[in-house]
Amino acid sequence: MTTSATSTGTFGKAKLKLAFASIGVVFGDIGTSPLYAMREALHPVVAAGGDLRLAVLGVVSLLLWALFIIVTLKYVIMLMRADNQGEGGILSLVVLVGNLLQKKGGIVLGLGIVGAAFFFGDAMITPAMSVLSAVEGLSVINPGFAPFVVPITLAVLLTLFTFQYKGTSGVAALFAPITFVWFVVLAVIGFSHITDDLEIFNALNPVYGMMMLIDHPGLALLVFGGVFLAVTGGEALYADMGHFGKNPIRIAWSVVVIPALVLNYLGQGAFVIAHPEAVDNPFFLMLPSWGLVPLVLLATMVTVIASQAVITGAFSIAQQAMALGLLPRMNIVHTSETEEGQIYVGQINWMILIGVIILVLVFKTSSNLASAYGIAVNTSMLVDTILAIVFFWQSRNLPRWLAVPALMFIFVVEFTFYMANGLKLLHGGYMPVLIGATIILLMLTWMKGRRLLAAKLTKESIELIPLLESLERRQPARVAGAAVFMQTQHKYAPSALMHNLKHNRVLHDKLVFISIETVKQPRWEGERVAVTQGPLGAWIVEAKFGYMEQPDVPAALRACEDKGLSIDPRQASYFLGRRVILTSPRSAMPFWQQRIFIMLANQSARAIEFFRIPADRVVELGMQMSV
Repeated sequence: MTTSATSTGTFGKAKLKLAFASIGVVFGDIGTSPLYAMREALHPVVAAGGDLRLAVLGVVSLLLWALFIIVTLKYVIMLMRADNQGEGGILSLVVLVGNLLQKKGGIVLGLGIVGAAFFFGDAMITPAMSVLSAVEGLSVINPGFAPFVVPITLAVLLTLFTFQYKGTSGVAALFAPITFVWFVVLAVIGFSHITDDLEIFNALNPVYGMMMLIDHPGLALLVFGGVFLAVTGGEALYADMGHFGKNPIRIAWSVVVIPALVLNYLGQGAFVIAHPEAVDNPFFLMLPSWGLVPLVLLATMVTVIASQAVITGAFSIAQQAMALGLLPRMNIVHTSETEEGQIYVGQINWMILIGVIILVLVFKTSSNLASAYGIAVNTSMLVDTILAIVFFWQSRNLPRWLAVPALMFIFVVEFTFYMANGLKLLHGGYMPVLIGATIILLMLTWMKGRRLLAAKLTKESIELIPLLESLERRQPARVAGAAVFMQTQHKYAPSALMHNLKHNRVLHDKLVFISIETVKQPRWEGERVAVTQGPLGAWIVEAKFGYMEQPDVPAALRACEDKGLSIDPRQASYFLGRRVILTSPRSAMPFWQQRIFIMLANQSARAIEFFRIPADRVVELGMQMSV
């Protein structure tokens, strides 16, 4: 009895530790929303000269119920039940739905491509928006600081991205305490001003939000565009589920995050009703002058942490997209020896940094950038909801009569937000649309090019077993040592083998043919390798890795020892084919798309780094071909 109680207590402490740690990674983005959400939602009403008191009650009501419906109901309660072996995120949901429908590709994959593409757009806009809104607090302290806001923002962001390659393990221990302090400060600031006008508690009634929309139908969509900024971090709850688990995230949300956000929005509302002149920037103006400098510093640290979480999420999405064949191979660096999920993808890092710098220089203020902010996140959320409807309809994870109507209602709410964000298209909203459309084009081009290339290779390839049988009858010269040939498809002979026979006319004593399969699971739990022996004594190895794992050929070869294949990966010679792709007038792709595909192929990481093959043991044999 005592042992059981002790183990239960230990398990409970572990959950609480994870819940505390999740505050620093998962909730940074949504925690910085009070900096600008209230301000942006009230702007249209103030500009139209409406009744400020009713407008505040309506806006606060919409802010709170947006958090309750979209974040709490959809993500925390429902979508966290749709996990792929504990992993969340839009591409995990794509895999889950694809498995349930027993379909590969099609509309489900198309939705995943759209959602993933706009997630990258969000990864560019969030750092720019968050850090700008925090640094703008300097101009509240002293208007003379206004010209320095953009340079300071760029300096903070450049520092953040430049040190990404070092990983977050060294400073991650500070993320949770700093963000926890931030939520405590949000709660204290809000609570201290609720008594400015106790009528603000009426905002807990959703009728006030509905009344404002009915009374001001012309402004409704404009207000919705600002309200949506309060839920922009909701996607992170689902995407980061694999790092902490669903229950710790739910505990952190229920105990710390949502109470702090509710208190702060209520406090901001009461403060604006009592001090109408503060409507331009209620968050910073709620503080006495002595507290502004510490708050700006704390806000800047939290926005950097929020940005870090989105950037890390972009690295994870990129890794999954590569494994699913949506993006070219990129070099993945593991920045932590203990945390498997902490990775660095250099090409993604610099791509996001360039986008962030452009956004800061073009928009200059967080108010201007707010016009571009919502569309990217809103698109990803809508895709999540559509896929979730299919998932809960098929999986029976929850009763259909409960889950599907709830998600349909959420879809209507999110689509209303989408129409509101659509009004921003001409005022900056075009930027995330352009970013998303560009990434979708790149993904579709890469997939089409790979498919055409694979079809051409299959047509020109020779099956491996018949080839080995013919070589067994008339054997070429054999040399000492082990040769490892990478196969794109385990059925066909790799091009490197054909070129080696053509030019060198020799084979090694020990021949190993290895193919890598990416399975529809985050991490492969079964047998890592399947090993068979064919003609010429050749070993045929099929290795499996999850879509969130990095393929490791030497590790797979070491796993073959129990199957009868004894090989030292550090002493073997690795034969790889290196293709030079050329344009062709007879290609099924238009010329401009061929050029894009060739550019992507040239940017693709070499198999040596991607598959962790010892560089000094590699023999590359080149060939030219067109798509």
